[in-house]
Amino acid sequence: MIPEPEPEIVEELKAVNQRFYDAFSDLDISVMDIVWEDSARVVCVHPGWTPLIGWEAVRMSWDRIFQNANLMQFQVRYLNIVVQGEFGSVTCVEGITSVVAGTASNFSTFATNVFVRREDGWRMIAHHASQSA
Repeated sequence: MIPEPEPEIVEELKAVNQRFYDAFSDLDISVMDIVWEDSARVVCVHPGWTPLIGWEAVRMSWDRIFQNANLMQFQVRYLNIVVQGEFGSVTCVEGITSVVAGTASNFSTFATNVFVRREDGWRMIAHHASQSA
């Protein structure tokens, strides 16, 4: 049986997950730089995109999204947090309101965010979002 993670570790993971959504909502690449690990092992799958591997490609995707978006708002629901050793994951439903290239839309995605714990705190190493039905 796997022991339950310490409540403070779960709270740390919730906080870094929220920083990710705050950076996304604020269209702030400098905060994304802090949230993500700068390494070749990171991966990101945006809905409808091919997988992006390595921080350079992932960062370029965020920069592209941020340059084309006027508004991104998230309502993150149904969080499920798992911590196993130095890795943690958050699965959730993202309720998104966006204005991109002048077009407003509302939709939901299912997302999985994977983090690794380092000496300087948790860093995201994977984000996978797929549009829900």
